[in-house]
Amino acid sequence: MLLLAFDTATPAVTAAIGESSGDGVFTMRANASLVDARRHGELLSPTIRTLTRVAGIDLSDLDAVAVGIGPGPYTGLRVGLSTAHALADALGIPCHGVTTLDALAFGTRRTQPFVAMTDARRKEVFWARYDDHLTRVGEIAVDRPAEIDTGGLPLIGDGARMYAEVLGDTASAPQPLYPDAAALAELALLRLHRGEKLPEPSPLYLRRPDAVVPGAPKKVRQWVR
Repeated sequence: MLLLAFDTATPAVTAAIGESSGDGVFTMRANASLVDARRHGELLSPTIRTLTRVAGIDLSDLDAVAVGIGPGPYTGLRVGLSTAHALADALGIPCHGVTTLDALAFGTRRTQPFVAMTDARRKEVFWARYDDHLTRVGEIAVDRPAEIDTGGLPLIGDGARMYAEVLGDTASAPQPLYPDAAALAELALLRLHRGEKLPEPSPLYLRRPDAVVPGAPKKVRQWVR
């Protein structure tokens, strides 16, 4: 199975093309990442075009698309999801979701418990506990760093780096900071090979978006002299 994977739920724009054989062996065909929180829409499509050229394939050769579903800031997250749906619809192939924190965790290859964190803005982080790189414990949450009981576990991700002074020594080595689409592709293909159901390619929101529809204009009283 030849799969295109990408994620735009963090400041990183990351994309990859991976392939799995019938026995589940994973091969990375091409991948690229760039950190630029303001240019998701400008960078994603050119990056995908470059990857297909490097991998020596056409988009029509793809068997599936996998996309990071967040949680993450509204605007960046929507860039990835809308692109994934458009490609899948145009090519007539399945579109799968992968939780962004799960992709971040998988990229660590850790075999011991840890906590993954990404920036949620508003002085908060998205976070979840993991028993290892494949096993999340409980649901993803959004909280202020000072309110999180990390249990003294190692912390990874840009959210941990940003609030290292609050979180303490466990945030001293938070690598990797961002999800890597190479890990996202491998995780998606691994779960598909195992027959596991992947999340729907819909945005994972844990709170209301920053952008809101403007309310009705205020009435202006006319003064008569």
